[in-house]
Amino acid sequence: MTSQSNLFREILRIVARGPTLSRSLEEAEAEEAFGLILGGAASPMQVGAFLLVLRQRGETADELTGMARAARARLTTANLPAADLDWPSYADSHRQLPYFLLAARLVAAAGVRILLHGGPGAGERSTRHGLAALGIPVAGSAAEAALHLDRDFLAYLPLESLCPPLAELFVLKPVLGVRTAVNSVARELNPASAAAQLQGVFHPPYIPLHVAMQQALGQERALTFKGGGGEAQRNPDKPCRSMALRHGTACELVWPQLASSGWAWRDDAPDTARLAALWRGEWAHPAPVAAVTGTAAMALWLTGRAPSPPAADRLAAELWLARRRALPLAA
Repeated sequence: MTSQSNLFREILRIVARGPTLSRSLEEAEAEEAFGLILGGAASPMQVGAFLLVLRQRGETADELTGMARAARARLTTANLPAADLDWPSYADSHRQLPYFLLAARLVAAAGVRILLHGGPGAGERSTRHGLAALGIPVAGSAAEAALHLDRDFLAYLPLESLCPPLAELFVLKPVLGVRTAVNSVARELNPASAAAQLQGVFHPPYIPLHVAMQQALGQERALTFKGGGGEAQRNPDKPCRSMALRHGTACELVWPQLASSGWAWRDDAPDTARLAALWRGEWAHPAPVAAVTGTAAMALWLTGRAPSPPAADRLAAELWLARRRALPLAA
């Protein structure tokens, strides 16, 4: 066993010695621990043990913040220009179509520079299937993402190009059987140093953790909410409770219900071609349209394009009606 493996063994003793002797890691300790993992200094067994212990008892905001700092230190995006909006997408499988991609395209057409980033995903409803259906390219590097931002105001940079060692940890999910802290860490990378971040989570208990991370990491503005399928996608059939972060101060913000459609979101047809058809007006339904415009409204308000949520909802609806004058959609 190497000296670094021995060092990581001591970290495991801190978090896993039982209910009376173990404790959570301080932020600096978590940064060191995750730095060792990303640097290949911990054995696969040690990595699995560490992630499962944190998962079982629940990660703290300090632990997640330290891990995010370690991951940010290993980003390959030093020359990536700043974006206006950071838009993470790390739900590995969707039970509904990624309508938020249309929202991102709509907001980008209004002049907001958006960097999307995400993990590999799976299934016919995945983000990357949606990107392909909409003709949105996957950037192979930070330099390529910069070109896409300048040309389209919208770029998607995959995690394997952002931080390869963090991307490798995502493949542990089918081995361990559960999501781990790496999912939360990836969501807070903000690789283009955007002043605003739109964050969707799977479960409401993760919202205060992300808000605490955003505050600790100096995020200027953010909007965090329980999104459709764990993505930053607003469900228009009910009010959306969110936590807004402005200049370090967090407050609750409730977005109104937009529709009452009875749309079976969890049973969406696994056909991402419907996204392109929806954009072109070849297929339409009030519920998916409301999901697009409602999500776009959140991004427009967050980036200062609208002074209030009601004004943002109105602006998003107007942009949707005028979308034929927006950025062209590849056939």
